[in-house]
Amino acid sequence: MRLAFFGTPVFSIPTLERLLRGRHPVVLIVSQPDRPRGRGRTRSASPVAEVALREGIALLRPESVGELEVVDALRRARVDLGVVVAFGQFLPKSVREAPSLGYLINGHASLLPRFRGAAPIERAILAGERATGVSVMRVEREMDAGAVALAREIEIGTDETAGALAARLADLAAEAIAETVDRIAEGRVAWNPQDPTQATFAPKIERDDACLDWSDSASALARRIRAMAPTPGAFTKQGDDVVRILAARAEPGPTDRPPGRVRCAPNTPLRVATGDGWLVPLRIQRPGARVLDVEDYLRGRPIPDGAPLGEAR
Repeated sequence: MRLAFFGTPVFSIPTLERLLRGRHPVVLIVSQPDRPRGRGRTRSASPVAEVALREGIALLRPESVGELEVVDALRRARVDLGVVVAFGQFLPKSVREAPSLGYLINGHASLLPRFRGAAPIERAILAGERATGVSVMRVEREMDAGAVALAREIEIGTDETAGALAARLADLAAEAIAETVDRIAEGRVAWNPQDPTQATFAPKIERDDACLDWSDSASALARRIRAMAPTPGAFTKQGDDVVRILAARAEPGPTDRPPGRVRCAPNTPLRVATGDGWLVPLRIQRPGARVLDVEDYLRGRPIPDGAPLGEAR
């Protein structure tokens, strides 16, 4: 089959690379337009677009994927099937039905119908899920609601961050999509409708999602820190500074001070009282500075015992 690939971020790359090694040629790649990226905000190509340019594959970077140019390109390239991984735009019916098979497939980072939406990895960690996975589904008008051809499950590590989990899921998606493409080519794919009554949703991460509320339990705060690491980074306020906490562990047990107050004594780890137990920060970052182990951070910016850490909205 002749494939078109729709994708944008680093998460998409393992699937694209896997397809490029396979027997079905990728004849067209569609990605987001060049955007300002990195600390210097230099306008540059998306990770997927960079692969297309490197491999010399026809590349489209439309502001809107619904432009007539995209549908025409799919038809001129005689695309049989479209593969979508983290593309980032709504795909209209004209695009969905342009391949000769009449549909696209999508690799989504959850066990559908749970965690439909933009942030399934972060939301699964926030919810305290012990497992997640990837689902390969048909792309329909309703977001992440199409019939599923293949699902693969993995456990979420006890201390695993969203970044680490995303890397594992990206590799899992690559293998699941490659297998699904082969099943389609061989006429042995089976589509299983989702049960809409079991659907849960994973809206995109907003700034308030990363704000630490010290009245929460230590275990919930530790999950939030993992879910927001490495980006956008869970944050709180220390004096006039907003600081990001990028790693922490929860310690159960009673606290002797209000939520958000620090315990900082010689030869003991920094602890922050929470609504239930202590949170022990492990890695901290000030705005514009590098990430530091908490011991190194405190050497340059001591926090007095009993000092408050507070919301920074």
